[in-house]
Amino acid sequence: MNPTTARPEPVEGLRKRWAGANLARTASLNPLGFIRNRLQTWFEARLQPTDNVTLTQRTVYILPTRAGLMLGITLLVLLVASINYQLNLGYLLTFLLAGSALVGMYVCHGTLRGLAMNLIAPHAHYAGATATFYVRLTNGRRSTRHGIGLSVLNPHDVAAQKNREQHWAWTDVPAQGSSVVQVAFTPARRGLHRLPTLTAETRYPLGTFRVWTVWRPAAQIMVYPVPEPYPPPLPPGEPRAGGAAAAARAQSTGEFDGVRGYRRGDPMKLVVWRKAAKADEQGNGLVVRDTQQAQRHELWLDFMQTGIADTEHKLSRLCAWILQADKLGLDYGLRLPSLEVKPGSGEAHKRQCLEALALC
Repeated sequence: MNPTTARPEPVEGLRKRWAGANLARTASLNPLGFIRNRLQTWFEARLQPTDNVTLTQRTVYILPTRAGLMLGITLLVLLVASINYQLNLGYLLTFLLAGSALVGMYVCHGTLRGLAMNLIAPHAHYAGATATFYVRLTNGRRSTRHGIGLSVLNPHDVAAQKNREQHWAWTDVPAQGSSVVQVAFTPARRGLHRLPTLTAETRYPLGTFRVWTVWRPAAQIMVYPVPEPYPPPLPPGEPRAGGAAAAARAQSTGEFDGVRGYRRGDPMKLVVWRKAAKADEQGNGLVVRDTQQAQRHELWLDFMQTGIADTEHKLSRLCAWILQADKLGLDYGLRLPSLEVKPGSGEAHKRQCLEALALC
């Protein structure tokens, strides 16, 4: 085939090839970690997503910790020494410690067994910022459950694995009561994402056994684009139909702010109090919302009129403009390549525009 007429490889094919190359490179550098991550991914895929779960004996797992393994070796040495020297007190100490370890194993497993975990629906967040959500732990038995930790399970993040102990949220659940735990993670990009897989564990009471479970929430979180830190002023207002004179005034001023200087008799509900700090005792510098100008013009935040080329930067600037227009109490609309939101104001309108940016 002539190379000049060959069709370029699709972007999706390039992504798959790069992902395969990265996977092979990871496997060659750390084969044990690669196998562990693959097993954890396979295990998570088998879990049924749910926002409410009650832990049973089939969903709670237990293994000895390093301290538990050392205790087992110590008990073995004590038993051999007691048999060799026929030490009755050695037998007593060995079986006393072994019995304590068995009781600790039973108590440790029972701390999670029967615990109910309910996810509280998270609010939307901005990309790059720490997102938090809450999990309610409910205890139906008559004894307190001690030392229960909750964390985000992220086997693909090596840095997170090294610092896992810093991200645990620990709590005690009172008898026949409940406790709320706050879990935090950082969304990598905008969009609608499923919450990360969670893990809960306890090592109470002796720390010789680790009991844990893995939980896949079904809830999703909306992640808005990152607002531009220092956005330019809002774009000029577009005249409504039949407003040629208003269009000329909008072009001459070069901006749309929807405010004017305060005049005697203006209703106080139209005063922009955020700018009142610049006013003097006579009221000079005090501004109010210009309802007549707002009726003549419409503020449109257009994806194609942001003045930049990068898509993510465009969405970031639009996000900052939406927040700015909302603070000023202006009516504004949003134009995207595949969607148009009619002008409006208020919290519901702002949330609709931000969600449109997140899903763009």
